[in-house]
Amino acid sequence: MSKTLIRGAKVLGGAPQDVLIDGQTIAGVGTGLSAEGAEVVEADGKVLLPGLVDLHTHLREPGREDSETVLTGTRAAASGGYTAVFAMANTFPVADTAGVVEQVYRLGQQHGYCDVQPIGAVTIGLEGRKLAELGAMHESAAGVTVFSDDGKCVDDAVIMRRALEYVKAFGGVVAQHAQEPRLTEGAQMNEGVVSAELGLGGWPAVAEESIIARDVLLAEHVGSRVHICHLSTAGSVEIVRWAKSRGIQVTAEVTPHHLLLTDELVRSYNPVYKVNPPLRTERDVLALREALADGTIDIVATDHAPHPHEDKDCEWAAAAMGMVGLETALSVVQETMVETGLLDWAQVAERMSTKPAEIGRATGHGRPVSAGEPANLTLVDTAYRGAVDPAGFASRSRNTPYEGCELPGRVTHTWLRGKATLVDGKLT
Repeated sequence: MSKTLIRGAKVLGGAPQDVLIDGQTIAGVGTGLSAEGAEVVEADGKVLLPGLVDLHTHLREPGREDSETVLTGTRAAASGGYTAVFAMANTFPVADTAGVVEQVYRLGQQHGYCDVQPIGAVTIGLEGRKLAELGAMHESAAGVTVFSDDGKCVDDAVIMRRALEYVKAFGGVVAQHAQEPRLTEGAQMNEGVVSAELGLGGWPAVAEESIIARDVLLAEHVGSRVHICHLSTAGSVEIVRWAKSRGIQVTAEVTPHHLLLTDELVRSYNPVYKVNPPLRTERDVLALREALADGTIDIVATDHAPHPHEDKDCEWAAAAMGMVGLETALSVVQETMVETGLLDWAQVAERMSTKPAEIGRATGHGRPVSAGEPANLTLVDTAYRGAVDPAGFASRSRNTPYEGCELPGRVTHTWLRGKATLVDGKLT
């Protein structure tokens, strides 16, 4: 049984303490802990957090291994401080059967850089017509509890109602990609002043807000849980706030890029800024930050969406939508939420570890940094500030909007059940 002593870490941003890992478990937290028989990591006042949990990751395997694989995606996750990720179902074939989700689950176990929990499709082939094998996927070795057609909206209200009723039986949750398809036909970016000036098809906020309004009412009617993926508008915030005030079982996520970037960047026509949902206005960004701070938005999720070079290095209209995010998420949250005074590090831990683990039922993750808990941890040098260099990414793809941007914070160590997956910024 190996031992590691993390000396002088600011646990959740508090006063420096020592944390002793013994095997897979945290053996002690305090000051002046004995280092006998232990490998010592000098934390020097770095911030120690529970391992991050991402409820929204695209690992692309099976079928699009040119973009990402479970191995490269989990290596990227460990580099970003994550110890668990939830893998979206829009693979080829779609993860709509027990066989496919078990394949993804076992690949995660095999590679071991972080835990991989597959998300099952809501409908067969993501086509929105017939429910997929929700019960079989839940009862499989993967134990699926989160279901989503992400990339597409479950726009049929009857199908959505049936899905909510079905997952209620085993405490599951439907994660909705809120996008009314008829309102976004031909859309290329956020509908507003910038889209009008550029002559690009607009993606109206109401396309997102109308689906969220419908689905929180369906969740209330059924008495089931619904989760809103990548919420992006000020209006969506108000709908979720209203729903929570009524006691509706709704949770919501925001991506790091929607906390920082605006549709003004699209003036460059650089396809790296093309994402679904689109970058919104400064007003929306500020509303999202406030909502994350006050708890209306529950969590930060990356929507890590890797693409090969050729799918992004092309004209805007032909470019794929999406950005990679696992390796920069914590830095963006530090920039937008911590350094602005909206969140402290304990609250960051809640929104990037505790709460996503709770929503997705990720056993052993998001736990307190205390004796007897699993040693799923990440150590962050919060004093660091430097330019983002995608050439050093562990992800197979490089479609980041932050290339060359200076961001704060750097994950130096990640431990998965006591095993170091990242040491001094290098994968093991």
